[in-house]
Amino acid sequence: MSDEFATRYGPWAVIAGASDGVGAAFADALAERGLNVVLLARRQAVLDDVAASIRQRYGVETRTLAIDLAVSGAAASVIDATADLEVGFLVYCAGADPDFTPFLSNSIAAAETMVQRNCVVPMQLSHHYAAPMVQRGRGGIVVFGSGAGFVGGPNMVAYGASKAFDMVFAEALWSELHDKGVDVIGLILGKTDTPALRKLEYQRGTLASEDQMPTDAVPVGDVVSEAFANLTNGPTVLVGEQMRGVGQLLASMDRNDAARLMAQSIAAAMGSD
Repeated sequence: MSDEFATRYGPWAVIAGASDGVGAAFADALAERGLNVVLLARRQAVLDDVAASIRQRYGVETRTLAIDLAVSGAAASVIDATADLEVGFLVYCAGADPDFTPFLSNSIAAAETMVQRNCVVPMQLSHHYAAPMVQRGRGGIVVFGSGAGFVGGPNMVAYGASKAFDMVFAEALWSELHDKGVDVIGLILGKTDTPALRKLEYQRGTLASEDQMPTDAVPVGDVVSEAFANLTNGPTVLVGEQMRGVGQLLASMDRNDAARLMAQSIAAAMGSD
């Protein structure tokens, strides 16, 4: 099975956001299936640890690139660093929201950074890597989205908008590439048990420590399993029963009503009126 997977999607995969959480788990799963992996994130030491573990367990090649994907020119740096590689798989799962604050309480620079990292860079990387995938007639692209992109809500104005972009971008890319041998999915996550979520909930006082698993969070392993089970079932894959339920509910509602429901739900979760 790994030989078949590597033939279809290899020999190299690029994973953005690979230092921990879902990104690291995705890199591990790709290596287990026989792909060499390029790991992208900001923290070099953490990337080196992930890469060493992958090499030891699976015997594949690894390459690391410590880079802030929110800065101008980030995509060009990634492209330059992989110019000598045949990349058959792209995973873009960088882009969690570290703030969860009102739009006007944060700087416009923070919003622009969010758009750069969550919209501009995945678009640039997809444009670069998809072209040779189409020429070869094989490959895969996974763009991580969020239920926050279904409808606008408070405290995540730029984040929710960027994730709506990611979802529609993946759907549109799938419409152009799926009949050319390139599988594209937009992986829509709900509450997921990542270090970023644990840190956020601890800061908000809903967790006693960052060692706790947040209530109702989907384990990272489940996310990865659903992704691989649905690589050819694009364009959009909703992860977890709760997220599928939310998607069905919101799709059945008038958008104005859905926006009001989102605002009320977040206000209730935050303990405000």
